[in-house]
Amino acid sequence: MAVNLVNVENVSKVYGTRALLDGVSLGVSEGDRIGVVGRNGDGKTTLIRMLAKLEEADTGRVTHSGGLRLGVLTQHDSLDPEATVRHEVIRDMADHEWAGNAKVRDVLTGLFGGLDLPGFPQGLDTVIGPLSGGERRRIALAKLLIEEQDLIVLDEPTNHLDVEGIAWLAQHLRERRSGLVCVTHDRWFLDQVCTRMWDVQRGAVYEYEGGYSDYVFARAERERIAATEEVKRQNLVRKELAWLRRGAPARTSKPRFRVEAANELIKDVPPPRDSSELMKFASSRLGKTVFDLEDITVQAGPKVLLKHVTWQLGPGDRIGLVGVNGAGKTSLLRAMAEAARTEGETQPTGGRIAVGKTVKLAYLSQEVDELDPNWRVLEAVQAVRERVDLGKGREMTAGQLCETFGFGKEKQWTPVGDLSGGERRRLQLLRLLMDEPNVLFLDEPTNDLDIETLTQLEDVLDGWPGSMIVISHDRFFIERTTDRVFALLGDATLRMLPRGIDEYLERRHRMEAQAAATTSGPGAEKVVPEKSAADARAAKKELQRIERQLDKLSEKETGLHARIAENATDFAKVAELDAELRDLAGQRDELEMRWLELAEDA
Repeated sequence: MAVNLVNVENVSKVYGTRALLDGVSLGVSEGDRIGVVGRNGDGKTTLIRMLAKLEEADTGRVTHSGGLRLGVLTQHDSLDPEATVRHEVIRDMADHEWAGNAKVRDVLTGLFGGLDLPGFPQGLDTVIGPLSGGERRRIALAKLLIEEQDLIVLDEPTNHLDVEGIAWLAQHLRERRSGLVCVTHDRWFLDQVCTRMWDVQRGAVYEYEGGYSDYVFARAERERIAATEEVKRQNLVRKELAWLRRGAPARTSKPRFRVEAANELIKDVPPPRDSSELMKFASSRLGKTVFDLEDITVQAGPKVLLKHVTWQLGPGDRIGLVGVNGAGKTSLLRAMAEAARTEGETQPTGGRIAVGKTVKLAYLSQEVDELDPNWRVLEAVQAVRERVDLGKGREMTAGQLCETFGFGKEKQWTPVGDLSGGERRRLQLLRLLMDEPNVLFLDEPTNDLDIETLTQLEDVLDGWPGSMIVISHDRFFIERTTDRVFALLGDATLRMLPRGIDEYLERRHRMEAQAAATTSGPGAEKVVPEKSAADARAAKKELQRIERQLDKLSEKETGLHARIAENATDFAKVAELDAELRDLAGQRDELEMRWLELAEDA
C-alpha cells in the first residue's frame, strides 16, 4: 500500500473578500505525479505553497509524514547572488565524485547542455549575481533535482526551458521514484509526466485520474451532462478533445481515457480548421507574395545566425519555428518585421527580403509593451478599434473579445497598472488582434497564459485567415495552431521538418552525439571534406522544390477528402477518389524520403 506523504484537511485561504480555497481536502501518496491546472489567480500557487508549508492556511490543517524529504521550486529562487554555480549545485562534492555520479551528469547535461555549462562565462565557477532570470531558474532546478527527495513540488518548471530541455525534464521526472506535484501550463508536459490532475476552480479542487488528455475528456463529459445541446456543441473543451483524438494516437504514452466514449462525444465536432477555405481567404487578402527571403544573412553583432537562407512565407501559411536558444529565431522575425515596417528599405546583412504590398503585420514580441497604467482594460482595446472581423463571418466588439480572453465585465474596468504579468500579456494579444492584421508573428505567445486562456487563443486562431509564424517552447501550442514546423539547428540554416518536433529532437540528439564523437572518439582528428558551394546550392534548390511539391500535394489531398465527403453515397466514385488519394500518399512518401536524404547531407 502506498505511503501517504502529505495530507490536506479542510483547508481554507481568503485574500481580502475572496476565498481562494474553501474547505479543500486532498492527499499526496508515494509515487503520485499530480498536475495542477486552473485559471491564473484561482489559487494554484497558493495551494502548493500551503502543501509545502511555505504558507499558512486560515483554517484547516496540512500534515507531512515523519522525516519527509521535500524539494520545492518556487517562482522566485533563493540562490545566493555572491555564490558560484558550483557552490549552489555541486556543494562540497569533489570533481571526481560528482563527475562519477550518473544523476549529476544527467541533470547538468539535460539542463545546461554539457558538464562544462556551455553558455555560462566561467562554467561551474560563474558567479550567480549577474545571470538572467532564466539562467538562475535552471540553476535552482538543477540544485533541486540533484538531491534525493520523497516529494518534489514544482511551480512552472518549464519556464525558460527550450523544447529539448522540456523533453529531458519530462523523461527525468518519469524515471524518478519521488512523488511530484507540479503547476504548469505546458499541456504536452502534463500528458507526459502526470498520472493525476487537480483542477482549481472557484475555491474548490476537482480531482481527475490520468494526464491532461484524460482530464480534458472527463471535464468535457461532465460539461456535456450539465449543458444544453447547443452549448455543448460550442464547448471549447470538446473542440480541444476532438483535436487530441484526431491527432497522433500516442499523445499520452499510455492513453487511459475511454476511446469509444471520447469518439461518441466528438462525433459532431468539425476539425479545428478548414485549411483549404482559410488558404483561399488568405490569398484573397494577401495576394501571391507575403514574405520572400532571398539568400539572406542575419547577424547579431559579430555573430552570424543565419547564412544564405532562401525561404518563402506564403498566403495562409501557418509555421512553427523551433530551435536552440541563440540560434536566431527572434532575430529572423525582427529582420522580417523591420523590412515590413520600412516597406523594404531596411534589409539584413546580406540578401534581400521582399514584402507583399498588402501585408499588414502584427508582431507579438517577448517584451510586454508599456501602456498608460491609468487606462481601463476596455479603453486600451477600444483605442485600437471598436469592432474586429476574425474571419469566417465572426465579428466581435471590443467587449466581446475581452470576455473571450478572460476579461469579464468587471475586469474590463480594471486599470492597466493593476494587471498581473499574465493579464498584460493577454491584453497585448487582444490589442494586436483588434487591429485586424493579415500576418501574425508570435514570439513566445504562451508566456504567463493559463490553459483556459490558451484554449481561447487557439480557438480564435483556428478561424483567423492569414499567414502566421509562431516561436514557442510550448509543444502542444505549436502542434495545435500550425501546419508545418521549421527549425534553426544552430548551424546557420533553416530546415523544414516533415515530422515536426519529434524529428527536431531526433536531429538534435544526433548532432550532439556526432559532436561528442568528433571531440572524443578515435576518429576525432579525421576531417570530413566540405561540399562545394555549387553542390550546396543545388541541394538547397532541390529541397525548396520538394517543399513546394509537398505543399501542393497537401492541397490536393484536402480537396480529395472534401470530394469523398460530398460523394459519400456514390460507392463507385468514392472508390475512384480513394485510389487517387492512395496514389498521392505514395508520391508524398517518395518526396519525404528524398527530402530527408537531402536534409541529412545539407
